[in-house]
Amino acid sequence: MGFLCETVKSRLSKTEAERQFENPSALAILTERARFVIEKKDGTKLGIIAHYLVLPSKRMEIGYDLIQSEKGKGFGTEAVQIIVDHLFLTKDIVRIQAVTNIENIPSQRVLEKAGFQKEGRLRKVSHVKQEYGDAYIYSILREEWNEPKLLARAT
Repeated sequence: MGFLCETVKSRLSKTEAERQFENPSALAILTERARFVIEKKDGTKLGIIAHYLVLPSKRMEIGYDLIQSEKGKGFGTEAVQIIVDHLFLTKDIVRIQAVTNIENIPSQRVLEKAGFQKEGRLRKVSHVKQEYGDAYIYSILREEWNEPKLLARAT
């Protein structure tokens, strides 16, 4: 499996983003985001995975989706493990989190297999089919990650 990457930096500089946080009512700002296409070795596209850096907390949020015919084959778990390894190896972050609809059991399994822990329920945070619903928030902390699962450390 491989990834094709498209990295996008926000229009705000880090300094401009930090200035906005001098105002206590300011909301979190996504300062960096990258979107990857998940594909098989033969180039068959399976889905997408993305990450977003949220300031000022040094946390990343990830999201992912696979085409229906490729779900349940382990590709989601592998993609999440790779992105977790990549982020902890290359970014100065303490936490990676993901949010999933409470009815999306397969996505919850993916996160748990990748070492994420369920932290709690977010009420009426997801918007699906014109209705607000609840979601679970999951996270993995740097100290829980310990070492790469699929990627190697650079020496």
